[in-house]
Amino acid sequence: MKTPKYLDVHILQTLPYSNVNRDDLGSPKTLVYGGTPRTRVSSQAWKRPVRLMVEDDLGEPTARTRRVPGHVSERLQQRGWPRELADAAGKQILRSAGEKETGLKYEKDGSSAALFYLPTSALDDLADLAEEYRDAIAAEAGNKKPAAVLPKARLHELITERNASINLFGRMLAEIPGAGVDGNVQFAHAFTTHGTDPEIDFFTAVDDLNQADQHGSGHMNSAEFSAGVFYRYACLDLTGLMRGLAAPQASGTSAADHTYAAQLTSAFLTAFLSALPSGKQNSTAANTLPDLAYLAVRSDRPISLAPAFESPVRAESDGWAAPSFRRLADHSTKIRRLWGTSEIVFDGYAGVEDKPLTGLGTAVDSYPELITSAVGAAFPEAQA
Repeated sequence: MKTPKYLDVHILQTLPYSNVNRDDLGSPKTLVYGGTPRTRVSSQAWKRPVRLMVEDDLGEPTARTRRVPGHVSERLQQRGWPRELADAAGKQILRSAGEKETGLKYEKDGSSAALFYLPTSALDDLADLAEEYRDAIAAEAGNKKPAAVLPKARLHELITERNASINLFGRMLAEIPGAGVDGNVQFAHAFTTHGTDPEIDFFTAVDDLNQADQHGSGHMNSAEFSAGVFYRYACLDLTGLMRGLAAPQASGTSAADHTYAAQLTSAFLTAFLSALPSGKQNSTAANTLPDLAYLAVRSDRPISLAPAFESPVRAESDGWAAPSFRRLADHSTKIRRLWGTSEIVFDGYAGVEDKPLTGLGTAVDSYPELITSAVGAAFPEAQA
């Protein structure tokens, strides 16, 4: 039996008139692919709502922040600590973690020079640690250069804690040894399968309290929007995910590890299909679901199907979506012929298209059913 190593996620999704991800000038982000301008949504713009949905689903929130000292101080003040002493405890987090050696410098505004990425539960744990050393913190609080009083090893252990998001998306924190985590998700920029031209919307706002002899608007401006069918792709490294979940001293992975990995993967797939960037949503309400999802569990390497759209799809009488479905299926069929299918552990699709799409594996009725099938193939050792 082939060992599942990667899970490819391919999505075709229509976004109507919208601007969910804009550049520094407020225009929809773009790229030129196949010599044709396309609308683009950056990976980071779509990754954040996916990450937040995964955290909410699993009940494992994560914080990316430079204000670890301030958040620890706030927690201690809620426990009755005087503000000055609580602030001193927050500063001790950086000083005791190795401020001089690691570059975890405490800034004048109360933040750290480094951007932390840690489970929010770790902030409570850091406050608990400060509670244990309250007397030592108080003894050094009045000194111009307080000595480090918190145990460095325990601080590093708390700061380097992992949870679902960190195991999935990784963490970059070079200041502390062992804090860096390689991400197990590759997340591509989404782009339209066809060429696009931005639409300019001129708008005005009425001043409701104008005098009778006053005319004109209270405000006028313009904004840019776009619409199209987007190809979205992500790849989950199943081997790397299992490696990250295994206990440090363990010789292998347990059934519990496989079960948790299956839950994490299911949460990620659900979020990837469901989550949307929030840009301009209040004025466009582009709240769509994918038109087509194709999942493939592979034992060799990830394969993107983005080249299917290097030549832009041309709109037909049935729009852009239907020809995009056919283009994706045709390209997948060619890849299967060129590369073979022996390394495909599972592949299947679901979507709004009623006609069979050859080249995309087994057709299933719904996205939940598709996710269940893919996760089951990816983690056969997971407990039901």
